[in-house]
Amino acid sequence: MLRRVVRQSKFRHVFGQAVRNDQCYDDIRVSRVTWDSSFCAVNPKFVAIIIDASGGGAFLVLPLQKSGRIDKVYPTVCGHTGPVLDIDWCPHNDLVIASGSEDCTVMVWQIPENGLETPLSQPVVVLEGHSKRVGIVSWHPTARNVLLSAGCDNQIVIWNVGTGEAMINLEDMHPDVIFSVSWSRNGSLLCTACKDKKVRVIDPRKKRIVAEKDKAHEGARPMRAIFLADGNIFTTGFSRMSERQLALWKTDNMDEPICVQEMDSSNGVLLPFYDPDTNIVYLCGKGDSSIRYFEITDEAPFVHYLNTFSTKEPQRGMGYMPKRGLDVNKCEIARFYKLHERKCEPIIMTVPRKVNKLEEVLREFKSLRDRVILQDRRIARLEEQVAKVAM
Repeated sequence: MLRRVVRQSKFRHVFGQAVRNDQCYDDIRVSRVTWDSSFCAVNPKFVAIIIDASGGGAFLVLPLQKSGRIDKVYPTVCGHTGPVLDIDWCPHNDLVIASGSEDCTVMVWQIPENGLETPLSQPVVVLEGHSKRVGIVSWHPTARNVLLSAGCDNQIVIWNVGTGEAMINLEDMHPDVIFSVSWSRNGSLLCTACKDKKVRVIDPRKKRIVAEKDKAHEGARPMRAIFLADGNIFTTGFSRMSERQLALWKTDNMDEPICVQEMDSSNGVLLPFYDPDTNIVYLCGKGDSSIRYFEITDEAPFVHYLNTFSTKEPQRGMGYMPKRGLDVNKCEIARFYKLHERKCEPIIMTVPRKVNKLEEVLREFKSLRDRVILQDRRIARLEEQVAKVAM
């Protein structure tokens, strides 16, 4: 019986490539606030970046095509009285963005179609209900005008943005700071990671905990937990020996993980970004200079390492473009917006396409034809010069 040496996968050869310098966004004062959020949110129209701002909190909203050096006086979204901690674009309207801040409020903003021409200080709606800073904002994936916020007051609030009222308030479920909140694919469940080292699956409508796992990762550093398309949960965290880990869990039986993998001993929090179409998870560590990516399948070991994209500069944050903003004609399957200390650099992930023999021959023919045309033009110019000299 022949044993298969190499696992079959369409995404084994996915590779990352940073864009040219003139396509980056330069001279941006990326926020230095000590909070483990991504500091960047992207949609097919705009890239939003939390920045350092005096006298309150602010973030930049740049049209995707506005690359190059960003002027220091470029208008910002600046309505918060404390530093902005998290931002999230509405999946149903590319002109609407939500922000959470240290001033205990959540604000929803309407961005003009062509971007900002003057500073924007008046939000569409202000959502007040948290008693401490708001570190997480996340739009509902399928229902319009439904926004979740989680604060350092250990409670989760689900808002009706249309009326500005809180629809659901999840109190007394988390005894400590909430590190991450993730909606399930259809938005019926929530998955949270908390400082008490528990991962919880919550039904927000019934206001009850469906499943939970104590000490999902035994380390004291922050965890992250996200829902996958099949309903399983993917977590990142730290072991007791402070080694970074990733784990996969079944929601209907969280006693033991499907798999656990130890990665390295860096101390940066791993931010997971998940693509449900390809079942690939990208892990970006804060302070790392690399993006690791893994494919999740039904075969052991279930989480398969694919590759690592590395650069020289460490990342302060990361934005992830939704699928509808990608150029699929170029076989692009993901695009990241990596935040450096003073710039934002797009990174494109592509799957190399098999080139058949006919395409190779056609490409060679076109190249040869272009060279012949160029040679003919040179000969014609030389003949003209000879004729002028002869006269």
